[in-house]
Amino acid sequence: MTRVLAILLLAAATGASAQVPPSAADKSAYTGVLAAAARGDAQEIKRLAAQGAKPDVRDGYGRTPLHVAAYGRHHDAMRALVAAGAAPNALERDRYDIVTIAAVADDVLTLKVALELGCSAKNVTSRYDGTALIAAAHLGHDEVVRTLIAAGAPLDHVNNLHWTALIESIVLGNGGPRHTATLKALVDAGASTKLADRQGRTPLELARGRGYKEMIAILEQAKL
Repeated sequence: MTRVLAILLLAAATGASAQVPPSAADKSAYTGVLAAAARGDAQEIKRLAAQGAKPDVRDGYGRTPLHVAAYGRHHDAMRALVAAGAAPNALERDRYDIVTIAAVADDVLTLKVALELGCSAKNVTSRYDGTALIAAAHLGHDEVVRTLIAAGAPLDHVNNLHWTALIESIVLGNGGPRHTATLKALVDAGASTKLADRQGRTPLELARGRGYKEMIAILEQAKL
């Protein structure tokens, strides 16, 4: 492995886990809508909104109450916030939305709520100019991947590391069942098997280089 590739792998590997949920100290300092979101108190959110509280107030990390509620898997609070006017596609300081937060957490229920509330699977997120689909593919979150595909996530978005979701399922995966299921879901949905990485290597070449037999078989079949 070249030094450049090692750096890219490290960067991407830390990318999907770079999200910063509110800490215990953050939560203890919250007041108003942020505090209610952290507790998952939908009724308090409604009460505060009726009194004119802003649903998109930010904490010190740029998180809105909706981000906080999504991290806590507080679905009723998420619904109450959007009903009060919270922007479903808001990005926090590291440019994560609630769809990407749920995707990285392998939290299908929260993901579905986020999509129902109007958050888009097409948002470009993170410092890597990626998508929730790329983050989920990286981690082998196959059910999340299928959910995002059904929601219209861009299959062939290329991030600033020059990787697609399909490529990340290979180069940042382990060749195991979930990463293989992720790759198959992407191929079956029509993701390009020809888009190459920055060095010109196709997904099939990348899978062959790692000896991922099941992935190789899927990609070879896709060429027929």
